[in-house]
Amino acid sequence: MSTDNEIIERSGSEPGAFASLFDRHAPAIFRYAAQRMGDDRAEDIMSETFLVAFEKRASYDPAIENARPWLLGIATRLMHKHSRLEARAWKGMVADMAASLAPDMIEQAGARLDAARLTRRLASALRRLSASDRDTLLLYAWGDLDYAGVAAALDVPIGTVRSRLNRARRLLRDAAERPQNEQETDHGRTEPAAQRA
Repeated sequence: MSTDNEIIERSGSEPGAFASLFDRHAPAIFRYAAQRMGDDRAEDIMSETFLVAFEKRASYDPAIENARPWLLGIATRLMHKHSRLEARAWKGMVADMAASLAPDMIEQAGARLDAARLTRRLASALRRLSASDRDTLLLYAWGDLDYAGVAAALDVPIGTVRSRLNRARRLLRDAAERPQNEQETDHGRTEPAAQRA
C-alpha cells in the first residue's frame, strides 16, 4: 500500500491518484469538522480541504509519510473563515450536551441542573480560549493527533503545542472546579452568588 507522500507525489503526473488520499482521510476530516461546526458544515469543510490540498500538493513535504496532520491543518484554517458559524454552533452544542448529560427524569432534576451548569461553565471556558489554544486542543482531542501531529497541522514547534494544551487544560479544569455558588459575569470573571442581585 502506498504511503500518503507517495500518493501525493504520484498525483503530480496522475491527478486521479489523489482520490486515494481522499478515500483514506475523508472520514477523519469529516468527523473533526462535524465536531467543531456540525454535520451540515462538515461536508463543505471536508470537500474544500481536499480541494485546497489538491491545489497545494506540489508544496507538500515528500519526507512526511502521513498527510493527516497537513489535511487537518488545512481544515482548521478553513474553519477560521467560518468562525461566526462556529460560534453559533458552540451555542447549539452546549444545549445538546446539556440535554444528553442526564436522563429526563423528575427525580434527577438536581443532577440535570448541575450538569447544565458545568456544561455552561466549560462552554464559556472554551469560548474564552484564544483561537490558537482552541485549535490546538480540538486537533488533539477531536482530530486524534499526537503533539507532533498538532505541531505539523498548525506549523508550530512542539513546545508551543505543549504550552497551549497546558493553558487550555488549566482553564477547563478551573472552570470545572469552580464552586457552584460562583457565577461567571459578562466579562469572564466570577463572583460569589451572594454578591449577585
